[in-house]
Amino acid sequence: MSIINSSHFEITTFLLVGIPGLEYAHIWISIPICSMYLAAILGNCTILFVIKTETSLHEPMDYFLSMLALSDLGLSLSSLPTVWRILLFNAPKISADACFAQEFFIHGFTVFESSVLLIMSFDCFLAIHNPPRYSSIVTTVRVAQIGVAFFFKSFLLVLPFPFTLRRLKYCKKSQLSHSYCLHQDVMKLACSDNHIDVIYGFFGALCVMVDFILIVVSYILILKTVLGIASQKEQLKALNTCVSHICAVIIFYLPILNLAIVHRFAQHVSPFFNVLMANVLLLLPPLMNPIVYCVKTRQIRVRFVAKLCQKYI
Repeated sequence: MSIINSSHFEITTFLLVGIPGLEYAHIWISIPICSMYLAAILGNCTILFVIKTETSLHEPMDYFLSMLALSDLGLSLSSLPTVWRILLFNAPKISADACFAQEFFIHGFTVFESSVLLIMSFDCFLAIHNPPRYSSIVTTVRVAQIGVAFFFKSFLLVLPFPFTLRRLKYCKKSQLSHSYCLHQDVMKLACSDNHIDVIYGFFGALCVMVDFILIVVSYILILKTVLGIASQKEQLKALNTCVSHICAVIIFYLPILNLAIVHRFAQHVSPFFNVLMANVLLLLPPLMNPIVYCVKTRQIRVRFVAKLCQKYI
């Protein structure tokens, strides 16, 4: 710490929290949590590997899935180091610069995943609304261009976060609310004016909510298109193409909405529930998305099994 004046200190390290009330059992809690993290990393790496090595999976929807796996992998790798340190080694301290870097990557990959889910919803709509022209509209080159554009857009959106947080002074509290750093959590500790951070943080959250609203609009249009199909069998077949994506949307946005409601309306909620919801937010999508897409997408499941058989023969 460095002295600001005779009565205040500037905080240069923050304290993260594990599981409130269960600190004595952190070593045992670390086993299932770290196992789920490793499963999420392995699952998303497997999807990326299978899509990369199988030419039959070099289709637009497969590339969108690889973008989703990349964002999930980024989320897991961004949050795992601090969660691991707290649960396994009881090391809650994190330097300010490391904290700002972590929240940049967590928010960047979160916004990127939201953008990917939005792109995938438009892809589902085009595939159902205009199948004859789908292949001419959604080309591999166009998918790559859209993916790169949204990737840079996502990280440029959160780029100001670490810089605005770094200009603030932290001289009263250093205890954060989660096992990793989040923008809204860090800025609350500032003892200097943080209005810019509040406004820009709200703008970032609004962008994610706009993605969600556009996804809902896409599915309203999809439902309208499906209801216009005469055959019930064809209706079910059309909706079946979007089941995996619907599951991914629910898995991603439901924890975000729950955590936002808890922060906004449940001021006296248990710290345990608060930390639990925050961990679910970053752990559930990377863990469940590979399972959902491997179970639902026959091509990926078959290719994955084939790769395993080749390895052990």
